Amino acid sequence: MSQTELIYQRKPWILVSILKESTTEQDIERVRPQISNLIDTWQSQGRIMWSGALSDNKTGIAIFEATDEEANSIYDNYDRICSNVLDYYLYQWDAMPILSFLGK
Repeated sequence: MSQTELIYQRKPWILVSILKESTTEQDIERVRPQISNLIDTWQSQGRIMWSGALSDNKTGIAIFEATDEEANSIYDNYDRICSNVLDYYLYQWDAMPILSFLGK
């Protein structure tokens, strides 16, 4: 598959994360470097991912553009890192593919 075909298969995704009731500050500190590494690895490939906490200090989001396979891979890695600390959901976001324009 050509690079151009791959770009056209990319869609916007949003990963929403919520702290579990039982999560401690130590849990957060333990997973934080692994999550940062996941984001850094994605961005080192020249890809954009916006991420951060929401004002409730319990919810975070990551917005990125990926193929179905890439999004599932990110989700699987996130699941491996965060399954005991966070509840999280991956949604295909029907938004204008702004990340494609920003990436060019």
